[in-house]
Amino acid sequence: MAAELRIISAASADLAKAHDWYEHQSPGLGKEFIRSVDAAFAFIERNPDLLSPVYRHLRRVLTKRFPYAVYYELRAGQVVRVVAIMHTAMDNARLDKRSN
Repeated sequence: MAAELRIISAASADLAKAHDWYEHQSPGLGKEFIRSVDAAFAFIERNPDLLSPVYRHLRRVLTKRFPYAVYYELRAGQVVRVVAIMHTAMDNARLDKRSN
């Protein structure tokens, strides 16, 4: 059974900002970035508990081709809460405000 993915508004804003940046660099690159993140979402939905926590209780999936990670937490009942879509060079401490 696939997990239910819930994306918080801050993570949606992360996605939009990164998309816009890549699209500005090269038309069409933002769409490729979105596809890469969508693939990470699909992986999480199929395998929510496969990966171990990497920061506190948060797990992460790295995107292909782009230096970004999708950070998420498992909730009761196969619910996955995506808390950030963040560049891998960013300090993980930024995640503290987004997770419980």
